[in-house]
Amino acid sequence: MEKLRIGVVGLGFGAEFIPIYQKYGKAECVAICRRNEEKLNELGDKLGIEKRYTDYMEMLGDPDIDAVHINSDLKEHGWMSIEALRAGKHVACTVTMAMTEAECRQIVDLEEKTGLKYMMMETAVYTREYLYFKKLYEAGEVGRIQFMRGSHQQNMSLPGWPDYWYGMPPMFYPTHALGPLSDIIGKPVTTVRCLGSGRINEEYIKQYNSPFAMETAQYTFKDSDIVAEVSRSLFDTIRQYRESFDIYGTKKSFEWEQIVDENPVVFSGFEDAERIEVPDTDHMLPSDIGGFALKNQIIDDQHVSFIQGSGHGGSHPHMVHEFVSAVLENRPAHVSAKVGANWTMAGILAHESAMNGGKILEIPQL
Repeated sequence: MEKLRIGVVGLGFGAEFIPIYQKYGKAECVAICRRNEEKLNELGDKLGIEKRYTDYMEMLGDPDIDAVHINSDLKEHGWMSIEALRAGKHVACTVTMAMTEAECRQIVDLEEKTGLKYMMMETAVYTREYLYFKKLYEAGEVGRIQFMRGSHQQNMSLPGWPDYWYGMPPMFYPTHALGPLSDIIGKPVTTVRCLGSGRINEEYIKQYNSPFAMETAQYTFKDSDIVAEVSRSLFDTIRQYRESFDIYGTKKSFEWEQIVDENPVVFSGFEDAERIEVPDTDHMLPSDIGGFALKNQIIDDQHVSFIQGSGHGGSHPHMVHEFVSAVLENRPAHVSAKVGANWTMAGILAHESAMNGGKILEIPQL
């Protein structure tokens, strides 16, 4: 296979990836899928994509599609990934992997049995901030990591979100905060202890029987003495949007910015601290898609503008490059099914721990 032929499903957030696939010499977007036929045709006409589906299962039957990139609602990720693997398609899926431990196990089993590639498209391990810190760490400048903290705070209390979001336990969506911590040390999560704090709107509580405004977990990792703290909030907690990590080492430490555009801080001594302008990462990508990683870059493709680079820290082209490369090179993706399952189940079990007063739970090692 010289080119990976992609079908993109979910054309809200998912539409931002289509120009990347169209520009990338090793891939092509051959089909798109959306329930709303009018909006499907509008985007298909503007981007010049002939194959269009309103039925996902029908799209999976198309022999011209090698892989699907799933950007649908969170609750759809599990079954859509399972059906795609069963249909013989490689899968790239936005976070999180699934809503249940059983679905996570199925996806891992199918990836192993079929030899197909699955990648959970976790933006947080491809942002310019994360790649900057990773370079420092791999160069030995951080020293030994002593403690890590991640947070993902978002206030979704306002109307306009799909109904299933309201009242969702915060740790059902943990991967933006947990992923960088597990990834930087290259170790899976092994145990979790989590506590809930506060109480959300009584109407929100009914859907999931989950009262907590904030859930804060302590994680341990395989063959590691490091403990990490992860905090998540979704409703009734005022905070500017934040996906962050803080990592403390024996030589240097990194703390995320407190306010957007304030820049993160690198500590290189007990009294030495410096705000860092984190560099772009376009040089790390093939030249045909490097521009998509630039800050505040707007890609105007056939009269459709997609803001790239500023959203999710320039991660989108990195994820596309990794997924396509994994398939063409016949190797596991960086965030493979096993890794995605570990991070996703770590959140599911964190909520279970919180509902049981902070009981320590073991994360299944798949």
